[in-house]
Amino acid sequence: MLTRAFGIARSLAMYHGIPGRQRRMRRFYGRFLGPGDLAFDVGAHAGNRVRAWRGLGARVVAVEPQPDFVRLLRLFFGRDADVTVLPAALGAEPGVARLGISRATPTVSTVSADWRAAVADDEGFAAVRWEDPVPVPLTTLDALVVEHGVPAFCKIDVEGYEPEVLAGLSRPLPALSFEYLPAAHDAALDALARVEALGSYEYRYSPIETMRWDPTAPDRWLDAGELEALLGRRRPAGRSGDVYARRTTV
Repeated sequence: MLTRAFGIARSLAMYHGIPGRQRRMRRFYGRFLGPGDLAFDVGAHAGNRVRAWRGLGARVVAVEPQPDFVRLLRLFFGRDADVTVLPAALGAEPGVARLGISRATPTVSTVSADWRAAVADDEGFAAVRWEDPVPVPLTTLDALVVEHGVPAFCKIDVEGYEPEVLAGLSRPLPALSFEYLPAAHDAALDALARVEALGSYEYRYSPIETMRWDPTAPDRWLDAGELEALLGRRRPAGRSGDVYARRTTV
């Protein structure tokens, strides 16, 4: 129980307790979202992006499989008619997934057994432990689009399950992001390939939670080959971040 409470408190401090972060997030995501736009937050966790996007006037579907964080999201946004909290995971097709929960570090809870194996030997994950997986409902991005509409922006941060989430999408979206973790480099390349298969996109990279573009990269949007080369250069540094994609043709 203490480990669980510590993990929740840690996430709240990390995502809601840093002064100025919400202001930076609104400024950053204002490139993609405005009043009345729809956004999907896949892996909503503690809801910091939901909060920022609502500050921009966007409607939000917050997708989160961890029961503790579903309760938090409902506590924070349950009275907001423009926020839908979906207690589920996303994947390639509907069904049931097995969620490995890390009580002490819930930010790395995941349904991807392959990802857990890939990062197990990474120094940054040496202290992480995942409890026995629990079943959670699984749906798809296509199903969300049918029910809620096409989002102007979709963030996907699901600890290595990003390629499977994107496999459940059959149409291009105007803009999206997915997580990059050097210890699971191949998963990010798989996600990139799935985005490329959806349509014509260009890309930028943002280091972990900085809310700014990578200062070591060219100050412009990149094609897929340039992004892959950039990720290859960043890989030895061992720091994660997010890939942003925007559609170049409609």
